[in-house]
Amino acid sequence: MILAGVIAVGEFQRHRTVWNQKRKEALTGWLFLLPELIGMLLFNAFALVFSLYLSFTEWDLISGLSGIRFIGLDNYMKMFQDSSIILALKNNLYYTVLTVPVSIAIALVMAVIIHTKVYWQGYFKVVFFIPYISSIIAIATVWSALLHPSLGPVNQFLRRLGIAELPTWLADPDTSLLSIAIISAWAGLGYIIIIYLAGLTNISDELYEAADIDGASELQKFFKITIPMLRPTTFFLFITMLIASFKVFDIIAFLTGGGPHNSSTVVVFRIYEEGFINYNMGYASAISWLLFAIISLITAVTWKFRKEDAA
Repeated sequence: MILAGVIAVGEFQRHRTVWNQKRKEALTGWLFLLPELIGMLLFNAFALVFSLYLSFTEWDLISGLSGIRFIGLDNYMKMFQDSSIILALKNNLYYTVLTVPVSIAIALVMAVIIHTKVYWQGYFKVVFFIPYISSIIAIATVWSALLHPSLGPVNQFLRRLGIAELPTWLADPDTSLLSIAIISAWAGLGYIIIIYLAGLTNISDELYEAADIDGASELQKFFKITIPMLRPTTFFLFITMLIASFKVFDIIAFLTGGGPHNSSTVVVFRIYEEGFINYNMGYASAISWLLFAIISLITAVTWKFRKEDAA
């Protein structure tokens, strides 16, 4: 009887040791996270695997799951012969060059000026950041009015300067993508400036004071101290903006619809056209994985150069 009581007490203590307060709190935390984890599995992991499978199939979306037909690598072979995909890639590269390095360079200069030469820095931070948190559709609407070929303030100003042949901006195949890049760069400039201002505050003033003692000019301090010290910040901005530039869609869909004459068509817009206009989900999935491969390759190469530079 006594032995049975001792065994029961031992089992109770062992159970309490296994199911202690710390593990109860951990279980409670996992239960709170469970809906989010299920959502990620359903809407991210499952969608990723399913899109990879669809890229090897032909499916018109309307016929239901029973209409999926496996065709192997035909979609991928078709892409390399599709002139619209090649044009979209060229447009994406052009848009990336216009928005990423140019925006970073302009924002860096403006951030340095605000940080060192301007009073009321808080006010300018808010002013420059407002376009970034505003709706891109609202921004595009305002800019489409500004760039109107005949009634827009921009062309009216150019006309008063004596320019005879005025650009038609969004309506011209030669300037449509340039116009979109200008609007996108303007909208995202405030975010880059804020990030650079945060990086500038982490640079020790002692470095600039030592440079002043050595007789360094403002330009020398900018290239020898500011740019090298902001290299991690620049790398972060470059990677994130590079990925974002290849995912641009909403502003193009709203302003030009990929036109005129496909002059502003980019890869994501081609995915939208194939998947939700032509209902060719298999081909759209293949283009999506091509875009994923391009972004992954560029990110990997950039990261490798970054690691070699840090070493």
